[in-house]
Formats: sequence, structure tokens, C-alpha cells
Amino acid sequence: MYKISKENLPKLYAALAGQGRLLLPCLNKDGKTDFAAYTAAAKVNLSAALTARSAKDVFFPQVENLLKFSSQGKKLHLEQVLPGTETVIVMGVRACDARSFKILDRVFLKQPVDSYYQARRENTLLIGLGCSAPEETCFCHAFGIDAVHPETDVQTWLAEDSLYWLPVTDKGKALSEKLGALLENADAAEQEQVAEQAAATKKMLSLLPLHDFKINDKLPANELKVFNSKVWEKLSPSCLSCCTCTYICPTCHCYDIRDYQADEGKTERFRCWDSCMASDFTKMAHGNPRKTRLERFRQRYMHKLVYFPENNDGVYACVGCGRCLQKCPVNLNIVKVAKALEVSDDV
Repeated sequence: MYKISKENLPKLYAALAGQGRLLLPCLNKDGKTDFAAYTAAAKVNLSAALTARSAKDVFFPQVENLLKFSSQGKKLHLEQVLPGTETVIVMGVRACDARSFKILDRVFLKQPVDSYYQARRENTLLIGLGCSAPEETCFCHAFGIDAVHPETDVQTWLAEDSLYWLPVTDKGKALSEKLGALLENADAAEQEQVAEQAAATKKMLSLLPLHDFKINDKLPANELKVFNSKVWEKLSPSCLSCCTCTYICPTCHCYDIRDYQADEGKTERFRCWDSCMASDFTKMAHGNPRKTRLERFRQRYMHKLVYFPENNDGVYACVGCGRCLQKCPVNLNIVKVAKALEVSDDV
């Protein structure tokens, strides 16, 4: 394990930026913390418990150009727009978000592989940051996530006056070697300090409001009963269909593909995030297969709690980050739905 003093963190950021495009949790003009490209003027905020959005955009951008095509008479010219090959380093990734990338891998890296996602995934190095002050809305433990040990190329911890650094993968070890003298060896007493902080964090997690929350593991095995549950009738009327929950969720991965005519005879094809809560989601020539709010509300939670684990070895499409608990304007979220289904006589 290595360490670097907090006062030398700007030197570390500069060194990392020299190895690739560096993204860090930074304060924006609205006072919120989100991942942003590092500059000397950036207001880095590693102490933020959670960014407003995850770093999902790094692999799965909100808007992404796929193809350009133009026509001249009867001739059609196609040009594929491929992702760049630059190395991207994302520092400050919390354990919940790190797990979400593995969930996205199950979607985009299975056959047929999404080459755009794959290229970005391969060119990205993740530096995790162990939690020390989890939010009251956190419940990552429900999915077996260790909040103090993110599943990343490098694990880091902020303790006392230093950042502690542990390379985990070959990518992480190679990066650590390039940083050279910036990183000092941490002695046994300092490593014990990190362990003590981890233990304190776990104790804190055990006292949070959702510390005993668990997903009912019978849900995937009772698909039809869950689908026909009266819970959907009780909860869905409150939903505003604002789609906030889907856009801030680190595991949501629905998208739409559209064409945009840039100039006469020139068209660009792009994909952009979509939401199963939207009334025009999956709209086809005959209309929308889910015409009511109830059907769309049910689809979102059936996918996360039933369909996805059914098809992915019991892995749920949620990491317990708590963003939907924080942001839903009417306090509807996956915890409330899961609890309602657990006590329902229909399941």
C-alpha cells in the first residue's frame, strides 16, 4: 500500500492527467458534485459521499454519434463514427458505482458485443474511493457490495492527512509504477489506520435507516405473481413519469436511436438515453405496447427486481446507491416498491 499527503494531491492530479483524460468529482456552478474533466482550476471534491450522477457516461454517453451518411444522386456514402482511443482515468469512484459498471458489462459485452461500449471500457482505468461517510439513503449492502473496497483498478482511502493507494489490477499496478516518487510506501501503523477507518465506516453503515433492508429473493421466481400484484395499482398513481429515476440511475441502460439531418443531403445517426417511464418508450407503428402509467411503472421495477436477475445469474439491476431515494419528487423508489412487494399477499 502507498500513500500521498493531501497537500500533494494537486501534483497527483497533474501526473494522472499526463497519463490520459482525468475525470474527478468536482463542484459545479450549482454547488453540486459531479464527475468532470480535471483542470488546474477545478474544485475537486473527493470528500463528497456520492456524485449527483455516476460515471456511467464514460462508457455509455448520454448522447453518442454512431454514423454519418450522405447521398448524391443514387450514391450513398456511409462513415462510421468510432470512439476515441485515448486513455480515460476516472478517480473517486464509489463502490456502488463500480459495481454498476459490471452490471452494464452484462448488457453491452454479451453477444452481440456493443463495440462502442467495449472500446470505452477497455480504454478506461478506474480509481475507487472507499466510503467514510455514507449517506442515509445508502443500501449497497443489500447487493453484497463492500462500501470500503470498490471493485476498481486502484483502491484508495482518505484518512487523516493522506490518501492511501492500493493497486489491484495489472492496469492499476502499471499506473502506480508510472507515478514513481509521488507515492510513498505506507508503514504498518498507517495501514492499520486505514483498517480502523474501514471498520468505523462499516459500523456507521450498520446504523443507517436502511441497514437491515434486503431484497426479497423470491421475487424472480414468482414472476407472474409479481406482475399481477395489486401493489402496482396502489403505487403507480403517485408517479409523475418525470423519468428522473432512470436518468440518475447508474444501471439503467435503455436508449433510442435517431437520425438528424445536419445539412441538406447529410444525416447523422445517434443514440441517446431513453426511459421506460416515458409515454413514447418503444413506440412502434401500431403505438406503444405499454399505454398506461401503471404498465410503465411496473416495467421499470419488474426489470430491476425480476427480469434482470432471471437472466443474469440472480444479479439485480440495482446497486443501492440511493440516488432515486434522494431525487424522486414524490418519494417513490425501489426500496418502497420492494418493501411493498414483500408484504403483499400476491407474492
